[in-house]
Amino acid sequence: MDYIVRATAADGQIRAFAATTRDLVEQARSYHNTSPVATAALGRLLSAGAMMGVMMKGEKDLLTLQIKGDGPIGGITVTADASANVKGYVQNPSVMLHANENGKLDVGGAVGSGILNVIRDLGMKEPYVGQCELNTGEIGDDLTYYFAVSEQVPSSVGLGVLMEKNNTVRQAGGFIIQLMPFTPDEVIDRLEKKLAQTTSVTAMLDEGMTPEQILEELIGEFGVEITDRIPAGYRCDCSKARIEKALISIGRKDLQEMIEDGETIEVGCQFCNKKYHVTVDELKALLERSSRVCAHSREKEKA
Repeated sequence: MDYIVRATAADGQIRAFAATTRDLVEQARSYHNTSPVATAALGRLLSAGAMMGVMMKGEKDLLTLQIKGDGPIGGITVTADASANVKGYVQNPSVMLHANENGKLDVGGAVGSGILNVIRDLGMKEPYVGQCELNTGEIGDDLTYYFAVSEQVPSSVGLGVLMEKNNTVRQAGGFIIQLMPFTPDEVIDRLEKKLAQTTSVTAMLDEGMTPEQILEELIGEFGVEITDRIPAGYRCDCSKARIEKALISIGRKDLQEMIEDGETIEVGCQFCNKKYHVTVDELKALLERSSRVCAHSREKEKA
């Protein structure tokens, strides 16, 4: 079962998260029929999204991670809530690349250079948007850089996806370790030394290590205390009603053109590939709803 653990160490000077996400990454792979390198890229961002999602405090808070790179994968989008429910997609799921010089899936080559956006919708008028350049395209390194530059929180982010020979997901997960303000240099130096000696996330997971054991391995010498264990999962909340709302938002002109075409349209969800069919009569009803909404808005403006 996929889950995330939240922990503290060094008398609260370190906070940490670790996750095992094999099932949800495999679910994403099956939805999108992603190539191995696309699965690895999407899986890393899904794992990060799940952990960063549970950092949010409000039940209705939403997190969106967007990678826009110039590599062949195009872009990756992941959304997460505060309960570790995630969903995501890649722009070009069938990208195939040779392994990198270390014999690993070349996620950095697939993503390329570009921008990482972190958008938090906390129920305010405007969402909080943080941004940084992609340093390596390897995603874990880029999020480490993002936390340091955009949020001024020294962090170490490790993410990994290991594939089977039949291209299903063997292991997936990650960790985020962060230093709180005023952490003594001695603790920072010890932590950096420990992290430099650590093997990869996928190697630890493939040895059978749980998220709790991964944190014990990484920060156990600082007195790690597990404070929470949160189930994680891939959950898409698409529905016919949401599809209809999206169609209304494209504008009455486009709706009218669809009606004039006289054909039932098919709309696919980007996150789970479920197909929804909207008939001409349903399109006419949406156009009528759109007209009523516009008329109501005009009346309010006059008032």
